[in-house]
Amino acid sequence: MKKVLQILALAVLPVTVFSQHLEAGILLGGANYLGDLSNNSGQVYFKETKPAVGIFVRQNFNHLFVARLGFNYARVAGRDANVRNDDFVHDRNLSFRSSLLEFSLTGEFNILGYQPYALARPFSPYIFGGIAFTKFNPKTRYLGSWVALQPLGTEGQGMEQFPDRDPYKLGTLAIPFGVGVKYALTDRINLGLELGARRTFTDYLDDVSTTYVSYPELLLGNGELAAALGNRTGELSGGEPVIVETGVQRGDDAKKDWYFILGLTVSYNFLDNGLMGSRRRGANRPGCYD
Repeated sequence: MKKVLQILALAVLPVTVFSQHLEAGILLGGANYLGDLSNNSGQVYFKETKPAVGIFVRQNFNHLFVARLGFNYARVAGRDANVRNDDFVHDRNLSFRSSLLEFSLTGEFNILGYQPYALARPFSPYIFGGIAFTKFNPKTRYLGSWVALQPLGTEGQGMEQFPDRDPYKLGTLAIPFGVGVKYALTDRINLGLELGARRTFTDYLDDVSTTYVSYPELLLGNGELAAALGNRTGELSGGEPVIVETGVQRGDDAKKDWYFILGLTVSYNFLDNGLMGSRRRGANRPGCYD
């Protein structure tokens, strides 16, 4: 009986030891957004997809559970000009782009179990979720230059008439979650594909949320540039600014903004027992190697 237990221990030990390992990698892909300038949160426009890159570190506790610390840089953008089924939204004529800096801590669950050591379990889909903090800074193109929108107060932020409209913060918490698949090329190198959504706690990724402030009132309170970019309908006809009364709906503050990242991942497993090297995929039993 003692010998049986010793044999079982020797068979299980590699799985126990090498399922707990550190992993580091990169992500390359694209990002998109859902908010007021994507048909009032009604549609994601794939042609607005922008680049996304990231780095991450995973702590694999076992073949099922993983903790991940990540940093992503991405761009998102939206334009009312994309809308074809709503004249009001199309004629609003607003647009933006923003760089995003995301720091996240997430947990992953490998649905089939994942064990790159000896290629014991070289493939698994996974799900993930966690918490993130995202920095953003919406800008728009105006007279040939990119103009930062938050300092302008395009919806009357900072004006005495609107004490409830403080300038919004350029950072937000977010809830990242999604799905992916991972595949071990070797017991060192992993490839993956991941799609993640981020539900933010701001409605100002795009600088649009509440109601218009009329052009004369915004001109007097926050200046000419804020008035020009608060309502851009007149630019469609090349004429004078269109005067919209204060209080007319500009955005939809009932819904928070979202963004999404789709990416390919490549990562490296820090496994070192002095015996690591190429292994045939036929050696699928933990602890068996050439």
